[in-house]
Order: sequence, then structure tokens, then C-alpha cells
Amino acid sequence: MIELVREVVPPKGVRGHRGDGRQGILVEVTCRMLDVSVSGYYARRDRPPSPRSIRHVWLTDLIQQIHQRSRGTYGARRVHAELRLGHHVPVSHGAVELLMQRAGLQGLSGPSKWRRRPRPDHH
Repeated sequence: MIELVREVVPPKGVRGHRGDGRQGILVEVTCRMLDVSVSGYYARRDRPPSPRSIRHVWLTDLIQQIHQRSRGTYGARRVHAELRLGHHVPVSHGAVELLMQRAGLQGLSGPSKWRRRPRPDHH
């Protein structure tokens, strides 16, 4: 939700589009629409990144490197295995799936394991 406020509200020190100093009004209106307190918005905006978000950035970069080295063929399962076994990074499979989805990465789908076999005709 805060990301949406960041998209709508210009950063600190930047005036509104008309240059008339209405940034405070834009922040108040946007926060009211999204049911976020104005003080909470400014507190969140000025807070340093959390350890989790820093780790996610680092992991996303590592995941992109692994995916690129596989020429885009590795999906979340193989990337997870490479992180755990090849790089000794303790990470869950769900985290790898989430970060790959956010980065727009996906593996190539192979042939289906389950093929439909034609049923014999019983006449």
C-alpha cells in the first residue's frame, strides 16, 4: 500500500505539478483514500530499509544470475536447489518463488509427465 502512495505522492522537497506548494494536500488526500495516516506515511518513507528487504534485493540479484546462467531454463525448484546446494544459502522454496515472480522470471516448461493415452475401443 505504501508503494502506491509513493507512486502518487512526489518525494519530499518536490512541489506539486503546478508548483504552488500543494504537496501536503496531495499527501493528505492520498493517505485518506488509502486509509493510511499521514504521519505513518512520512515515518515509513523516512525509515531505512529493513533487513528483510535488503536480503530480498540480494537474493533477487543472485536468483537473476542463476537464472541467466541457465539461459532462462531454470524454474523456482532448480533455482532453489542451486541456492541451497551450490551456494549454501539458507532460503525457503516459497521465498524463491515469490522473488522470481516479482522479478518476472520463470523457467521453461518441459514436456508433461502425464500424457493421455487413447482408450481402447470396447465394442
